Amino acid sequence: MGTPDEISMELQKISWFRELEPKHLKKIAAISHLRKVRADEVLFREGDSEDNLYIVVEGRIALNIFVPHRGKVRIYTAEPLDVFGWSSVTPSVRQRTAGATAVIDSLVIGINAEKLRQACDEDHDLGYVVMRRLANIVASRLLVTRLQLLDMFANPESQNGK
Repeated sequence: MGTPDEISMELQKISWFRELEPKHLKKIAAISHLRKVRADEVLFREGDSEDNLYIVVEGRIALNIFVPHRGKVRIYTAEPLDVFGWSSVTPSVRQRTAGATAVIDSLVIGINAEKLRQACDEDHDLGYVVMRRLANIVASRLLVTRLQLLDMFANPESQNGK
């Protein structure tokens, strides 16, 4: 769904894609697709095989992990222009580290992770920009998760609905 030109226009709304050379943007658009997801629709589950890196165009996507003795815990809510599913692009992780479910009707861009890794390997200039940006996303998500964990352990009763 969506032509490469439409996808390219959506990608250019995201700040780190604006820095890409036109040839790199064209490569990424060619391996991407638009996907509409309904509220409560599962995009992927924790432990699933990786397939796509996603970007929220419209809507909100909840990222959840299973925590023993607590069940499913939302660790992040991806808003428009947020990237999620980044673990699918890393060289060694081959399964999802969280699950993703639409909070409301949403539109996302899916970028084929295998083809993106291949494009980064073939063009190191593209690979450097993509991996540098993904490293920033990982670092910010780790900070958010750390703060959530600190809050969870400081206030355990609030996490159990008490």
